[in-house]
Amino acid sequence: MIKKILPEKQFDSHTNHQQFFMRYTLAVLVDLTVLNLFDEFWSHVLIDSFLISLFAAILLQILLQLTIIIEHRIANYFKSKSGIKAKVLRVLSTWAVLFISKLIILEAINISFGDQVLFTGPVHGLVVFIVVVITILIAEYIITRIYKSLA
Repeated sequence: MIKKILPEKQFDSHTNHQQFFMRYTLAVLVDLTVLNLFDEFWSHVLIDSFLISLFAAILLQILLQLTIIIEHRIANYFKSKSGIKAKVLRVLSTWAVLFISKLIILEAINISFGDQVLFTGPVHGLVVFIVVVITILIAEYIITRIYKSLA
C-alpha cells in the first residue's frame, strides 16, 4: 500500500545535521505531546498555554540530553575500572545523576516559567514530574522503535 502512496524514488541520504535536526525535532514534539496530554488530563500538571508548553518541551529535551551525556561519561569512567567496587560505584553514581538531574530540571523549569508551568502533588510536585519524565522517555522509546522498524 505504501508503494501506491509514495512513488518509487531513491531518496538522498541525510547529512548528520539533517539527522540531528529530525531526531531532536521529533523528540521535542513527543515531549510537547506528552506535556500537553498531562496538562489536559491530570490536575497535577498545569501549563498556561501551548507556547509555554513548547518552550518547556525544548528546555526539557536539552536538559534530558545533558543528563544522558553526563551519566554516560560517569558510567564509562567506572566501566574502565575493574572490580566490584567500581560496579557498585557505577550503579550508585548513575542513580544519583539520574535522580539529582530531575531535581535540577524541575528547578530550571521553575526558574524559567514560574507559575506558568506547575507540577503539584507529593513532594512538592517531584513525584508528578518524575512520572511525566518517565512517560516522555517511554514515548520517545516507542516512537524510535516504530521509526526503526520501518527501515
